[in-house]
Amino acid sequence: MPGRGAVWACVSRLHYAAFFPIRIHSVKEILSGLVRDALERLRADGRIPLQSLPEIGFERTRAKEFGDFACNIALQLAKPLARKPRDVAELIVSALPAHPALAKVEIAGPGFLNFFVSSATLQQVVTRVLDDDRYGFAEKGSRESVQVEFVSANPNGPLHVGHGRGAAYGSTLANLLEAGGYKVQREYYVNDAGRQMDILAISVWLRYLELGGESIRFPDNGYKGDYVHGIARDLRLALGRGLHHGTATVFADIPADEGQGGDKETHVDALIVRARSLLGPA
Repeated sequence: MPGRGAVWACVSRLHYAAFFPIRIHSVKEILSGLVRDALERLRADGRIPLQSLPEIGFERTRAKEFGDFACNIALQLAKPLARKPRDVAELIVSALPAHPALAKVEIAGPGFLNFFVSSATLQQVVTRVLDDDRYGFAEKGSRESVQVEFVSANPNGPLHVGHGRGAAYGSTLANLLEAGGYKVQREYYVNDAGRQMDILAISVWLRYLELGGESIRFPDNGYKGDYVHGIARDLRLALGRGLHHGTATVFADIPADEGQGGDKETHVDALIVRARSLLGPA
């Protein structure tokens, strides 16, 4: 994570105890430095007689009562030192330098070190987040182009809460990729062309004709939702009888529908052709 302000590196116990602003890449780095310093002290005075030390790792704890970060370095050192992990953990704790970022350290289980970060340090991180408009941003993506398509709701039906969820997920994912250094293009694909739109159009038109007093056998393959009735009512209010044609004209020589012993696809396609001939091109 990018830092702002000075980063002061201290190696002596006296310097670690001195208070300074927490302007460092991460709390993990502070804790790792403290443990490394403790191990070097223990190695220097012969209590940890090892030529090299393993990598020091930290993980977030699963519960608040176990602190903020846990470290298993004592368990890693127990075998080469031929000592119990808890004994090694006690040695490390005894040699840990003081630091304003560290409230306390507890030994848990077979020898885990649980670190509790001070409230003051956590509060400084919040201030840093608020002050830095690009806190947490990275350049991992190296400005590589990424397209995120989301929502892209089917225009043949009404919107529902699932579309809202997709919008939230898609927007969040795009924002995260952008924060990771990617050049993000957001796309809402409007699929308002093709046969399904034609079927929606004749479904609305036939409901429109019903509102004009026509007796219609609605096609088996038509859109039957209540929203189709609503669109038809709006169309009737806007255009009056401007799109009206009689049932006999609309269904003359149209192949039978599935419910009439015919094929529903052929039937609806014939209605699409008839609508275009009577109403003109879109």
